[in-house]
Amino acid sequence: MTDVREMMRERVTGGAGFVAALDQSGGSTPKALAQYGIAASAYANETEMFGLMHEMRVRIMRAPSFSGERILGAILFERTMRGTADGTPVPAFLWNRGIVPFLKVDEGLQPERDGVSLMKPLTGLEARLAEATRLGVFGTKMRSTIRNASHDGVAAVVDQQFEIALQIARLGLMPIIEPEVLIDSPDKAAAEAVLRDALLRRLDALPKGMQVILKLTLPSDPGRYGDLLGHASVARLLALSGGYPRVEACRRLAATPGMIASFSRALTEGLQVTMSDREFDAALERSIAEIHEASTRKRVGD
Repeated sequence: MTDVREMMRERVTGGAGFVAALDQSGGSTPKALAQYGIAASAYANETEMFGLMHEMRVRIMRAPSFSGERILGAILFERTMRGTADGTPVPAFLWNRGIVPFLKVDEGLQPERDGVSLMKPLTGLEARLAEATRLGVFGTKMRSTIRNASHDGVAAVVDQQFEIALQIARLGLMPIIEPEVLIDSPDKAAAEAVLRDALLRRLDALPKGMQVILKLTLPSDPGRYGDLLGHASVARLLALSGGYPRVEACRRLAATPGMIASFSRALTEGLQVTMSDREFDAALERSIAEIHEASTRKRVGD
């Protein structure tokens, strides 16, 4: 297992590719299904809704284009982690294809206060992490949101993320920290500057040898996160699409040094439940190719 985890680490930290985000949950699931062509009238309750979402995710994971050739990792919703693909537990199915599995561990957001939304308290975290480890998951992801350039609010978001990241790392998993600056923020560039400084403060205080992955909104200034890229405690810098259409997200990503994609909606854009398997894989191939190019071939200064 130690050798496998080291292989996963090398793949995530040094591979040429991107991380797929297949972790829609709760409020984002109906939107994801609607984008896929499944209306709310197609399911009667949450169990049926998540069942349809799992079918969509498995269809993506089984597609020939969805392989470790260009995809380094995939972030999973808890129910997806516990499910199967072709009779194989999903984390093992992904790793068999060269894709490193991660688990979304946050349980949603608290009401916005001081320009930010902290995570709700994480219940039963150690038990979920133990289960994830048994299933072969390499790391975790947790999300907060930032609307305003509030120094106190941003500090609270970052402090909460890092305190939980320390717990996760002590249990042997790699934390992905995602303090998302909302793309409709009235002072997005200023919020990103405040976030960068808060991240550097906490990164400098991490125990020697500990690393985290950062997942951040594509910045207004492409060079905003340059100081984070070279930090010894940053294993990788991921970009979230944040609601930008894929073309715009990839344009911004290609202009941002050092960041690779971890897209959700932008990845699945254009996929439809009514497509044949051949049509579905062709559409997914176009998406993967575009996102991979933006992650690995930078057009800085264009």
